[in-house]
Amino acid sequence: MTDTARSTALAAHARRVYLEAVLRGVPALVHSLSEAARQLLLMAAEYNVAQARKEGVGAWIKLGPLWQATLIQALRQAALPGAGDVHTAITSPGRLTLVEDKIIEREITSSRLALAIMDRASWEFTDLRTRFNVLDQSDELPPHDLLRAPALAAMVLDTWHSSGLGPSEWSLFQAVLHEEFAHLVSEAYHEVNHWLVERQVMPEVDLRPFIRRSPEARQGALLAALASGVVVVGNTGNSSSGVVTSTGSPTNLDTGSSAGEQTRYMARPVATDQAALSPYSAQAAEVLAQLQRIVGRQVPAFAATVMGGGDGGTAVQHAPPSARLNAAINRAQDALVRRPEPPKRGGKTVAGGLPPAEAPAPQVLDELKVRNQAFKQVLKQAADSPAERATIEIVAMMFQSILTEERIPAAVRVWFARLQMPVLRVAVGEPEFFAEADHPARRLIDRMGACVMGFSGASGSESLEREIKRIVQVVEAYPDTGRRVFQTVLTEFEKFLEQYFEKENQASAKGVSLAQQVEQRETMAIQYTIELRKMLNEVPVQDGVRQFLFQVWADVLAVTAVRSGAQAEVTRQMKRAAADLIWSASAKVSREERAEVIRRLPPLLKTLRDGMGHAGLQAEKQDDHIRSLNNSLAAAFTAKAAAIPRERLDDLMDQLETLEAMLPEAEGVEINDTLMRDLSGHETEGLEVVAEGGSAPTPAMLAWAKELQVGGWYMLDYRGRNEAVQLAWRGNRRNMVLFVSPNGRGVLFQQARLAAFLQAGLLLPAQDEALTVKATRNALAKLDVDPSRLLN
Repeated sequence: MTDTARSTALAAHARRVYLEAVLRGVPALVHSLSEAARQLLLMAAEYNVAQARKEGVGAWIKLGPLWQATLIQALRQAALPGAGDVHTAITSPGRLTLVEDKIIEREITSSRLALAIMDRASWEFTDLRTRFNVLDQSDELPPHDLLRAPALAAMVLDTWHSSGLGPSEWSLFQAVLHEEFAHLVSEAYHEVNHWLVERQVMPEVDLRPFIRRSPEARQGALLAALASGVVVVGNTGNSSSGVVTSTGSPTNLDTGSSAGEQTRYMARPVATDQAALSPYSAQAAEVLAQLQRIVGRQVPAFAATVMGGGDGGTAVQHAPPSARLNAAINRAQDALVRRPEPPKRGGKTVAGGLPPAEAPAPQVLDELKVRNQAFKQVLKQAADSPAERATIEIVAMMFQSILTEERIPAAVRVWFARLQMPVLRVAVGEPEFFAEADHPARRLIDRMGACVMGFSGASGSESLEREIKRIVQVVEAYPDTGRRVFQTVLTEFEKFLEQYFEKENQASAKGVSLAQQVEQRETMAIQYTIELRKMLNEVPVQDGVRQFLFQVWADVLAVTAVRSGAQAEVTRQMKRAAADLIWSASAKVSREERAEVIRRLPPLLKTLRDGMGHAGLQAEKQDDHIRSLNNSLAAAFTAKAAAIPRERLDDLMDQLETLEAMLPEAEGVEINDTLMRDLSGHETEGLEVVAEGGSAPTPAMLAWAKELQVGGWYMLDYRGRNEAVQLAWRGNRRNMVLFVSPNGRGVLFQQARLAAFLQAGLLLPAQDEALTVKATRNALAKLDVDPSRLLN
């Protein structure tokens, strides 16, 4: 069998595996719907609602089995060889007809189901689509392939209506339908991916082959785009050929440009220098890709602008807003800052800007929501092109979503509202805002939103709100600097967060201080271990003593040096103990040497116990170490190895005395698995150290763990508690991460353990997606219902 024939056979079989997985899941889905129907009848409600539920449940009981049978039959027919498209679009090119409202409503319902499925299954679908593209030797799955969520959703809706069930019954069970189908399809995708991996079809999904490199003549544009976080994808000879989307798979996008060579800007795919981006990063890129496709169909000029479309093989230099639109933006910004009706306090008008903290922020928000719509219409009238009008509409919808995000305190949302016009100015002048998930303007809003999401008057929150206010005012003060001002204040905000959690947030200050002490101690202990290994590399010492020095006494030296100072007498005493132990454990060939060891042993063991006690080792562990050392010392009496010369011992003592001078810089210490230490002994009141749990992390999870940013909120399942925690601190070498609960409980992770918790689902972001990603998704939902609003 040729490679092509084998690939075709594998693809066909994989599609059958997918359909069989879906078929197996349908009975369970129907059972869940029946259980939901039973629960609905038990819920108290007003008479009209209860009556509607009763009728809907009655229709389901009567027609549900028919829908199950019809859906199963349709799926089985789709699995037959030669089965054609299962769904026909409501319109086709070249033939325009009037479409009934009920057909439009059905398309909307189908789109919502497809979106719910992809919310859950986008990560699995990305891998599956990439594997099928290789097997089918095509740039993309066919539009109506049942592997695509929209095609399956259309089949579900078609069979639903053909079995006699209607929109009212769908609405009644919509939440359950969305949840169950999302779970079913996600599991089916997973099963097919697993089946293909077993047959060695791209065991590791590498999306680099899909990145179409530009010619050497355009290397300058390529490097500039990569530096700014954008991938430039060359496309030669065909305006409708595939380009790399956010998920790395080719997507057909007709931008209306000529058939010449083009340079297109797309959301960054899975990075080539990492195992993978986090699922949340991929989700953000997928949402931006959806936005580009949906808006591009309505406004081709918008797609061409965002993608940097143009002939000649060079990156397009985007123009700033037209003079008329720029003036309108400035007027709208001034109106937002001034507020025509300042709040009154004590019968007197408070001058200037937005209200003070004690003014009723919710009332201000209501006013801003209304004015948001008014500004949008004025700005659209001032726009010079359909692309500008589409940009105005999308930005307005995004900020309308942010203004209604109730998890952000109303007083903070007021300041977020002031960013709308600066962001609009950037979006018009730099359309990459709609293609880059890490555009500075997006990252700033997401970082600030993540930090304030859910806080309510916590101690220190006033300074955080004050910093957000300052940032907004800085952005407003530099209206013509584009992304640079957003990047500048983003850097300033991240520096502020370091100080905020360390000094101003009372819930985290103690935990951060304790974590810093742990890091300082661990860094020094690792440095001591490195130098002790070098010193003892050529010295004949019992293995038990050698391991004690590396694993225990290096930590004792670090603790003593941190607490008392490197040159303190107690630190020098601990160093002398190390030298005495090395000498005592070396071979003893004369009676005098053995007698000297016996004489010096009791004070040496007492010093060793004192040191271990200061380092926090429990008495049981101290006893274990002392027993092991006694065995090693006893073995030295009968050792046949050469004794350590006195000159060498004196040299070792001199090296120990000046050990700190030889320590490498902390930043230069390379941490690997052989140097990782057990931190469980560092637990104190207010600081828990995670020493177990999770599963061996993959490279992708390690990369995701490194992405987590200070200020973000997460749900942590640890020691019988499942509670919200905030990432408050990362170590200097990012090897330690501290989370703090609202009541001040600190939980310290090493990087690998953090990745293990992420992989096991024991640590999950409290936000399903970043603030701007959610806002973009909400905008997509509105455009799905009424795409004409882009130009109206």
